[in-house]
Amino acid sequence: MSIDLDFDAGQQALADAVSQFCRDQWTDADARAPGSGFSAERWRALAQLGVLGAGAPTEESGALEVCAIAEALGRAAFPGPLVASYLAQQVLPADEAAGVASGEVLVCVGTPPLIPWADHAQCFLEWDAGQLYRAEPEGEVIAEPGFGGESWGRVRFMRGEALPEAARGLALGEIVRAAYLAAAGARLVADAAEHARTRQQFARPIGEFQAVAHPLAQAHMRLEAALGLTRAAAWAFDDGAVAEAGRRAATAGLSAAGAALDAVHAGHQVFGAVGITLEGPIFPITRRIRALAGQGLATEHAREALCGEYGWVA
Repeated sequence: MSIDLDFDAGQQALADAVSQFCRDQWTDADARAPGSGFSAERWRALAQLGVLGAGAPTEESGALEVCAIAEALGRAAFPGPLVASYLAQQVLPADEAAGVASGEVLVCVGTPPLIPWADHAQCFLEWDAGQLYRAEPEGEVIAEPGFGGESWGRVRFMRGEALPEAARGLALGEIVRAAYLAAAGARLVADAAEHARTRQQFARPIGEFQAVAHPLAQAHMRLEAALGLTRAAAWAFDDGAVAEAGRRAATAGLSAAGAALDAVHAGHQVFGAVGITLEGPIFPITRRIRALAGQGLATEHAREALCGEYGWVA
């Protein structure tokens, strides 16, 4: 059976609206400013588009709409607790989820002591061994800057009740992370390819040299494959096959993280020294990719499970 993974007109319109919002609200100067670049006001403005509530159980939209949104935000390297927000709405009661969708309640999800966005959050979820729990901080949350520009918090949790639908939440969260990473990597490859087209050495564009062109082509192909895997996971999620969606999402997350990191390496090689400076053209994208690529909630578990499924481990 074949699956059409292209966005339909409505999903593409949603992606276009989010892309326009990013062009209007998130400038290159914002991306290069010290700190996380996160603004609660900007986050609420994004929520007013109605996009943060997409895919919630009470909404008609699904994971493919969420993919369209996450890809648009990934191309802009837009900051915020995106994965946590979509994950939380799958596991929280509708009244609490509505606060997340409106942008008024920020969520952090992770395993102590260091959790991204914990210093901004009003809602705390703890992940442990495949299960999600409500949590409350024990004492003060200490803000710490993250390498990717995002805010982190050092925190100790007092664990509460286990939350239902953890599998749905984790699957959708991984779909969001994979879509964001694949799109951010694609943006990076496109910028590097344009630089290679105009930058000259030995009176020739550097893109004519195989040592430049081939790594970019390879990175592009890996990112396209990761994007296909991500949308296939979203399709399974929308079809109600939660277990299948979880397996596909784990595959997509591993693929997207690896492909995006490959794009980072190729991009830095193409841009040279200017690529690793804060003022350079790609550092705001590459640092966010590096940070998010390592934030999969169950990356190691997913890798072991997938390898075991294919008979690669005992």
